[in-house]
Amino acid sequence: MEGLPFLPGNSFSDPAKSRYHLPHTLGYQNGYALQKRPELGVGGVPLPKNQLSEEELDELANFKPTLTYGQAKQAPPSDFVPAHVAWDKKVLLFRGYFKQTVHESPGEYFRVRPVNIYYYLEDDSISVVEPHVENSGMPQGKLIKRQRLPKNDQGDNWHWKDINLGQNITFYGKVFHITDCDQWTRDFLDSEGIVVNEPEQLPLDPYTEERRVRAELRTYETPSSFDKLKQFLELDRKVLRFFCAWDDRDSMFGQMRPFILHYYLVDDTLEIREVREPNDGRDPFPVLIGRHKVPKDRYNVESSFPGVVMELTNNEIKEYFTPRDFMIGETVYIYGRRFLIYDCDNFTKAFFYQNFGISDFPTVDVKGRAKDVPKMEIPPYNQFGSLEDSLQSCLSLIPQPPKKDFIKMLENDHKVLRFEAILDSVKPEDKGRRFILSYRLADDMMTIYEPPVRNSGIIGGKFLERTRVAKPNSTPDRPVYYGPADLCLGSTIEVFKHRFVITNADEYVLKYMEEHSSQFPETTINSLRATLGKGASAQETVKGGDMRVKRAPGDLENLVREVKAQLKKIAITGRQRIDDLFLKYDTDRSGYIDKDKLKYICKQIQLPLDDDVMDALVAQCTRDAEGKISLEDFRTFFEST
Repeated sequence: MEGLPFLPGNSFSDPAKSRYHLPHTLGYQNGYALQKRPELGVGGVPLPKNQLSEEELDELANFKPTLTYGQAKQAPPSDFVPAHVAWDKKVLLFRGYFKQTVHESPGEYFRVRPVNIYYYLEDDSISVVEPHVENSGMPQGKLIKRQRLPKNDQGDNWHWKDINLGQNITFYGKVFHITDCDQWTRDFLDSEGIVVNEPEQLPLDPYTEERRVRAELRTYETPSSFDKLKQFLELDRKVLRFFCAWDDRDSMFGQMRPFILHYYLVDDTLEIREVREPNDGRDPFPVLIGRHKVPKDRYNVESSFPGVVMELTNNEIKEYFTPRDFMIGETVYIYGRRFLIYDCDNFTKAFFYQNFGISDFPTVDVKGRAKDVPKMEIPPYNQFGSLEDSLQSCLSLIPQPPKKDFIKMLENDHKVLRFEAILDSVKPEDKGRRFILSYRLADDMMTIYEPPVRNSGIIGGKFLERTRVAKPNSTPDRPVYYGPADLCLGSTIEVFKHRFVITNADEYVLKYMEEHSSQFPETTINSLRATLGKGASAQETVKGGDMRVKRAPGDLENLVREVKAQLKKIAITGRQRIDDLFLKYDTDRSGYIDKDKLKYICKQIQLPLDDDVMDALVAQCTRDAEGKISLEDFRTFFEST
């Protein structure tokens, strides 16, 4: 049946066919379902697929219909319209100007001559026409006849695409500036895709403006009818007095200097006199500006005025100072000096009220103003010595040693927190190295000691001298040092590029943190309790506890002598420090401290005392029956110790 032609009646179904399921058209690639062309038909019958490649199929798809059906009938060509017919009487109009230099004329230096530039689209020709001005005295009209104008030396001509508003164009060596165009030209350029710039104003011609001013109707001012004799009779010996200050602090060695400004109403002159102060260090020249009429701007004169050989007169000065210019709070400039008017006398206030109707005269405070003092800038840290020592050379000419917190040193003397740490390093030879890290609470300094190990190949001993260790990434100007709160189990301490991991601590560390639990996190204290296996209520021998021993004859005197010797080692020198220590424990300011406070002082310096030793020590300090110690007894006790 395979050889029979595929005609009606020759197609038979396969009786042995038993699979009629449809093939799937989805495949999976990298976990995503993708559509694919089925390769098998119904029942798994292979489908004949196209043997053409994708490029061949694309090539067949791009065949034009003309290859199959032949060439279509060609449309008749459009009628030819010549350029002189299409662009006949269509002209672009640009407006502009050019400047003409005027030689050997004292009245003008240049002239602004407006022009109209016509561009004929018919043959790309250009003509330049200057509008006619009556009685101008210059040849005007058509400056350049209609022709094609060369653009450069390569034979190119000017085209309408090269012309736009706001640009300069050169015709035969003369530069024309385009300022505007008509509406038809703007629409034509917009239709051709050219962005037309904004129009500009035509500059004024100085010569034309001068002729226009001369042609205007002249007006004359009659002289004032004010009688000079009447002014002398009415205003003689009447002077306005203003209090002003010259603020010259912007210049080197400048000051705020007070002055008095006198304005003479009789002839409108003024003078400025300096207010002398005792021991001001200045020469006795009280008059700063002599009496005369002062112009507001003496440099506002004509440039042609021969100021080298002639003095200024009333014809050159435009405006003089008047009383209206000296208002309180105003700043006036007199010959380049800046004067601030801050007050005036009662006669001046009455004059302003009678003539100008001003009744409010607020006084300006100028005495509180002072020159800004430059701020001291601390130079960067030079890495020599400690930061506190280097800072003292910036604070004073003779460096002083940095001040220490003696109260903190007294409270925390001989108090050391010891931790066990290991070196965190990638080197195999540093594995297993143990260190003892000691933190002094008196001065926040740290020392690191490595116990020597036999046959280890590493010399043990002191690894770090006593110094303050700054945290990493802290700036030298504002360093942040390690504190007791940073030293907890499991924390990493970076000491000068060496990393140490704290693994254990002394029992005294747990005791100190429990006594000062407000200064440490609860997690740090709990980690120490879990590691050391001791709580706050553990039964243990506490360092510094009370001694209960049987005394032999003479032991009590020896113990008191030893206690006094230990108190002498706390280095309290000077009455001021003794008073500060006394006032610290005299909290109620009664002037006395009891035996318990003295016992607490001894306990702070690791001197555990029994009651009998404490009583004997108090008996040497005071003669009071209740055991209270005054300030004088406290001073005498420490000075004699």
